[in-house]
Amino acid sequence: MYQSGKAHKAISKALGIQQTVIRAVIHKWRKLVKVVNLLRSGWPTKITPSAQQRLIQEVIKQPRTTSKELASLASVKGSVHDSTIRKRLGKNSIQGRVPRQKPLLTKKNTKTCLTFAKKYLDYPLDFWANILWTDATKV
Repeated sequence: MYQSGKAHKAISKALGIQQTVIRAVIHKWRKLVKVVNLLRSGWPTKITPSAQQRLIQEVIKQPRTTSKELASLASVKGSVHDSTIRKRLGKNSIQGRVPRQKPLLTKKNTKTCLTFAKKYLDYPLDFWANILWTDATKV
């Protein structure tokens, strides 16, 4: 249709396709003299989809597993670098963050907190609004 002299707008109305698609196909045809999809650039991925699913399941089961430990799971076609594993997990919205270790309360701290609370049990609510209640503070 383009070779017969029709405009982009007329072609898009006749075929029921958007003008931008028509324009892109014509541009590709002018540049490459063919309209077929070309092969993608770059190396093919080393991690197969099944290995990727195994990685995701392993990370969900044990979130603290490192990418170096996961490399043995993913190595289907030879060795896989740990940065490759991190990229694959990142594309699946799984990020490698280690959860923060919160300080544990000792028996002494819990005992002092309990005695403090019992001591000031009958105080008004205004008094309790100004007290900071966290696990890290020692009372």
